[in-house]
Amino acid sequence: MTHLPNLVYDLALILITAGVVTILFKWLKQPVVLGYIVAGFLVGPHIHLLPSVIDGESIATWSEIGIIFLLFALGLEFRYKKLLEVGKPALIAAVINMGAMIGIGYAVGRLFGWSNMEGLFLGGMVSMASTTIIIKAFNDMNVQKHRFANIVFGILIMEDIAAILMMVLFSTIAVSQTFEGMQLLGSLSKLIFFIIIWFVTGIFVIPTVLKKIKSYLNDETLMIVSVGLCLGMVLFAHSVGFSAALGAFIMGSVLAETTEAKRIEHLALPLKNLFGAVFFVSVGMMIAPSQIAEHILPIVVLTTVVLLGRILFATAGVLASGESLKVSVQAGFSLAQIGEFSFIIAALGIQLGVIGEFIYPVIVAVSVITTFTTPYGIRYSEKVYDKVEKLLPAKWNRLLANRTESTTGSTDWSLLFKNLLMPVLIYFVLSVAIVILSKMYLVPFITSRIPTIWGAVLSAAMTISSMAPFLYGIIKVRPEVISFIFTYFKEHPSNKSRSRWKLFPLVIFPKIVCVALILLVLMPLFPEAKIILILVSVFVSIFIAVNPKYEFQSQRMETAFLNNLNEADAEGKE
Repeated sequence: MTHLPNLVYDLALILITAGVVTILFKWLKQPVVLGYIVAGFLVGPHIHLLPSVIDGESIATWSEIGIIFLLFALGLEFRYKKLLEVGKPALIAAVINMGAMIGIGYAVGRLFGWSNMEGLFLGGMVSMASTTIIIKAFNDMNVQKHRFANIVFGILIMEDIAAILMMVLFSTIAVSQTFEGMQLLGSLSKLIFFIIIWFVTGIFVIPTVLKKIKSYLNDETLMIVSVGLCLGMVLFAHSVGFSAALGAFIMGSVLAETTEAKRIEHLALPLKNLFGAVFFVSVGMMIAPSQIAEHILPIVVLTTVVLLGRILFATAGVLASGESLKVSVQAGFSLAQIGEFSFIIAALGIQLGVIGEFIYPVIVAVSVITTFTTPYGIRYSEKVYDKVEKLLPAKWNRLLANRTESTTGSTDWSLLFKNLLMPVLIYFVLSVAIVILSKMYLVPFITSRIPTIWGAVLSAAMTISSMAPFLYGIIKVRPEVISFIFTYFKEHPSNKSRSRWKLFPLVIFPKIVCVALILLVLMPLFPEAKIILILVSVFVSIFIAVNPKYEFQSQRMETAFLNNLNEADAEGKE
């Protein structure tokens, strides 16, 4: 008889135990995630009521795949337009809440004598609410359509995005073992650069390709293609120095903007459930009763910090965003727990070797306790609000009830940012990407075959020609900007000269960016002809601005991009 791999035995043990325990938790009306963690505790190496897992390394590999598919599924639920809808209130609340909790978590870690890195990672862990647990609680209590629930969903989206950024920044700090601001700024700039490249290129290319091959995409083929794209992006993200989780999330968010998004989400659900279950079971396997007993004080303190801190700062954040006191209190009590992202951040810290393994069971214990308290917090939040309202002076209550945000003048400036600065940023990043690719591949290829000055000229001409549609997108005069300028002059008739100087940079800024990008191509090839190159760059930018060919190409790209976004949105509404 052939030998049966240990992995098969382990998976059978994990899935059978997880199935029985989760059925029990369903009967008890508790979150399934907790059932997986308890199942992992039962089959782990620290307790011997049941047979234990044999091949821990293989299970760890499967749990890493689980993180990839969890983040891929999260990306499939993330929509660019959805982010715009939650907007400013969710952003303000998330920044206040997360910023405060990261600081408090770091301080608590240091008070317990933990290292700087352990304190930093602990701050990240206690700053993240559990999307899974909150959605489950809202569904069970049928409050999804309440105002506070919409605010909470918006904050969760912001926290999920922040968690991805946090993992990248924490990885950078962990590798360098320093807190250098410039290094972090460089890493963040690199991250923004690649996210824009991935997102814009993905939305322009992938939906178009999927539409062309739609007739060949049955469920089986679509699933294979989607998972292949996910893992391909994971490999690419890893190759440029980012985490696998970021690559999975980015590809999920790109596929979320396709007309096949709902099908892909439906097909990916079993993979997410299977590998996600293995991940949460592996979390439970790391719970050591001896370590919990040894660190009972940090567990009690952190549980108190999460419950009180997240309620207080989430309430304050929602209140600061302009919502009423009642909505703020209900949102604050809803966010008083930690969950799956805390486990992922903890796993990242252990994988990088910068935090002690004892933190894992501590944070899992805190998560389990706060998960059990979440439904009760949501249920009694309105009663807490009633008591708070009675304690507050009547003047404060009237002020909080009648508060409105002053948005005079802000909307026009935000529209200007959307219609001018955002396109300039996107086209700038795409142009820089072409310059980088040209320096890496095109220039060496041509100059090695044409070593004279004509090789450099040809390389520059081909690079600038490839950039030209994007350069036109930067310097073209947009009707929305002209409308804004006329409106601004109309609203400030008494001081037109000052208004002109105030708006002048907005008009000239895109032209300067265009000239600078052309110089970026020419200067390394002809370093001694600076003055001539500046004049050539100005002439080339003017030529691009008046050439109808580049105008057509730029408009065609913008139209294709917006069509892909709008088609996905229309498909989702159907």
